[in-house]
Amino acid sequence: MSGPHVIRGAVSLPEAELTWRFSRSSGPGGQHVNTTDSQVELRFDLARTEALPPVWKERALERLASRLVSGVIAVRSSEHRSQWRNRETALVRMTALLAEATAPPPKPRRAKKIPRGINERRLRNKKARSETKRGRSGGWD
Repeated sequence: MSGPHVIRGAVSLPEAELTWRFSRSSGPGGQHVNTTDSQVELRFDLARTEALPPVWKERALERLASRLVSGVIAVRSSEHRSQWRNRETALVRMTALLAEATAPPPKPRRAKKIPRGINERRLRNKKARSETKRGRSGGWD
């Protein structure tokens, strides 16, 4: 879990800017669950970070606006019984979320003209199908 947490390319999450919080997980687990703080909450101050290039930061702030609380993004993990595994899961979720939010927008789709031959073939087939169906009606008296 130590080491650089790469978002994309050479850009990574600095360990110093990550804030960890631990609490007791809900759900089953027997006596063990009452004594360990296995739920993990990972916070990253997106608004104040200098680790991301300005363009990426702007993009992420715009795309994650609904998830931000005063510029801070939070990710929780509690599916594992081990705090260590929950930490790893939360970190993977955070990097994936930031990678997706900072990705460049897709290239705009260009409308292309449908070739005349394809359109004519489609209309011919459509007319033939229509004739077939019309031939089925008209009682069998």
